[in-house]
Amino acid sequence: MTSTTDTSESQSRRFRYWQWRTIIATMIGYSLFYFVRTNASVATRVMLEDESLGVNKAQLGFIFTTLFGVVYAISKFTNGFIGDRVNSRAFMVTGLLLAAVCNIVFGFTSALWMFGLVWLFNGWFQGMGFPPCARLITFWVPPNELATKMSVWNASHSIGAGLVLLICGYIAAHLGVEQTGVAAWRWCFFIPSGIAIVGAAGLWFALRDTPSSVGLPELSNAGKKQTNEDSAEFRRFLRERVFFNPVVWIVGAGQFFVYVMRSAILFWGPTFLGQQYDLDIKSSVWMTAGFEISGIAGMLLAGWMSDRFFGGRAARVCVVCMLLATVAVLLFWLLPLPPLAMSVLLMAAGFCIYGPQALGGVITANIVTRRAAATAIGFTALFAYASNFVSGWGIGLLAEKCGWPVVFGALCVVGLAGAIVFALLWKTKPDGYDDNA
Repeated sequence: MTSTTDTSESQSRRFRYWQWRTIIATMIGYSLFYFVRTNASVATRVMLEDESLGVNKAQLGFIFTTLFGVVYAISKFTNGFIGDRVNSRAFMVTGLLLAAVCNIVFGFTSALWMFGLVWLFNGWFQGMGFPPCARLITFWVPPNELATKMSVWNASHSIGAGLVLLICGYIAAHLGVEQTGVAAWRWCFFIPSGIAIVGAAGLWFALRDTPSSVGLPELSNAGKKQTNEDSAEFRRFLRERVFFNPVVWIVGAGQFFVYVMRSAILFWGPTFLGQQYDLDIKSSVWMTAGFEISGIAGMLLAGWMSDRFFGGRAARVCVVCMLLATVAVLLFWLLPLPPLAMSVLLMAAGFCIYGPQALGGVITANIVTRRAAATAIGFTALFAYASNFVSGWGIGLLAEKCGWPVVFGALCVVGLAGAIVFALLWKTKPDGYDDNA
């Protein structure tokens, strides 16, 4: 006869297996969303060199970053509501497939208005990526482990963006009109789309939904059952814990400044390194990818420090990270440096900026509890991606009118403002589960 202890140990092993399977599968899946959006960073530089298109920095910045960001923010917020109510596996796979289709259509397009229309749809479908991940992670990871494991998961941003930058850098250098008869920027949309479609199929087989869907018990402190999510009580819960919660609003404001700095460097990196420092496409792509990849170590360290030394008070780590990121950007701006030293400073900036980028979601998810995590993170995304007015069209226009050095001075102000906003949460408690009880 099987003892209670043996049954408990068996369940514990199965839970850990499914917990890490969910984390890894969603990491890979969300990385692939970046394959069909960050590819625009390299494509922008190549498109600006294609005189037949007749486009400029402000136009492409508006389409790829500002227009995309506004639609993406609205989609992420709207799909946060949906993501708290539907099967996460089906929702995420559908979004990835539709985003890949948009990229394929974009690759066949040449008119500016069609670029905008197709990328608008891509922004909406991209918003179907994060909400199911937020829901899955909070159902599989307890609050006292969330900062560490969410930081591990958050490496998906940098893995996806870094890999697609390198892939598209190779495409831009070797698959142009002379080699294939097709413009290199079009291949920057076709090839990542194919990879994303294959990945979506794998994601369907790898993912499941909540622990109960595989015969495991739900985590403790789960709050009230999810069956009443359309009730008046749940709507009151959302009003009080999400929409009228000052912590959520402050996190959103902090994420605005985080995303201005992150998106400006990530999107414009290959272009400003080429135009300001006359670096070739391969060098500029590797340097921008270094900014992303170093962010993996930064977010892992930030999450570990939050749980290990700050008692889960992740906002304190965000303050330190934003100040250090500002120093790195300031040195990049002011010092005349060789390419290797510039790479080191860009990597330092990425190392620091991805801590707050990851921990913003942790603060939000813990304070509103897993019952409304996707909704609350979707709400803060409205602030985060409103930043694309600045990092896309604004930076493009500022670079056209004033030059790239002024852009980096502006980013230093942005970093300092972000540190001040996160400092407002210095004394905030780690989570809201006691309130929920």
